[in-house]
Amino acid sequence: MGFYLLAAWSALTLNFFLPRLMPGDPATALFARFRGTLGPEALQALRETFGLTNAPLISQYFTYLGRVLHGDFGISVAYFPSPVLEVIGTGLIWTIFLAGTAVVISFTIGTLLGIAAAWWRHGFIDTCLTPALAFLGAFPYFWLAMVALYLLGFTLGWFPLGHAYGDDLTPGFSLVFIADVVRHAALPIATVVLATLGGWLISMRNTMISVLGSDYVNLARAKGLPESRVVLRYAARNALLPSVTGFGMAVGFVLGGSLLTEIVFSYPGQGYLLVQAVRNQDYPLMQGIFLAITLAVLGANLLVDVLYLWLDPRTREAAL
Repeated sequence: MGFYLLAAWSALTLNFFLPRLMPGDPATALFARFRGTLGPEALQALRETFGLTNAPLISQYFTYLGRVLHGDFGISVAYFPSPVLEVIGTGLIWTIFLAGTAVVISFTIGTLLGIAAAWWRHGFIDTCLTPALAFLGAFPYFWLAMVALYLLGFTLGWFPLGHAYGDDLTPGFSLVFIADVVRHAALPIATVVLATLGGWLISMRNTMISVLGSDYVNLARAKGLPESRVVLRYAARNALLPSVTGFGMAVGFVLGGSLLTEIVFSYPGQGYLLVQAVRNQDYPLMQGIFLAITLAVLGANLLVDVLYLWLDPRTREAAL
């Protein structure tokens, strides 16, 4: 817990100092957008709005920490005058749905295929499917997204070309709206899954092969235990440990969104918001998104540490 608190404090500190070391500031960028409609005296008011006062840097730092602890991340430049927390909230739901669903599907299917490829060596999954998925994983997922969008969306018209739902629909919990959201997300999710599935499969397969040669697996076989129990209870459970670490990191980065995929499909997630923030020099929004990603990764790693205690009894013995 001390390590996670130290990492969170370091992230907050870097989040404060890095934008202030960059040339320019968000107030000047926003003032330039309204040049001709705002007087020179408005620049100082904008600087105070974004917390860029003439106070000493250390004083600004503690003021920033206090505002963050109260959930105040400032005002967005690109979406002025909306608060950063409100802007992040609009993209957070779509990112969790899109990237989160893709990570869970890819991890689950890839892990199961990896177990099957290791158990049935030289079978179809091991000799044909594994290299095919590895080949797809060699392509950048945004390239796969553009190819899929052109072929399945533009040429064949099977899927929408972009956005999270149709322009003629009103967001709500109706069956029509949910079905349209799933239809819009199907192609982005499929491209991310195809690009990452091979990595989970190969990782689980290689670890599983080394575990299958362990003494405790040979003992379980010698006892005459059912094959399903040997595979799942003795081999897969132990081989899963490295993949769980990768899954925790992947879940943590979900809040960052599948940036390039969201750009290709014009999907209104965190990645799309981050690009808009960079284009508009929206430092408060960039700070908010970076901090959300950092805290999500730390939280996911903490959950992985707790999950390790359940998966591996040796860690419980070490902790005691």
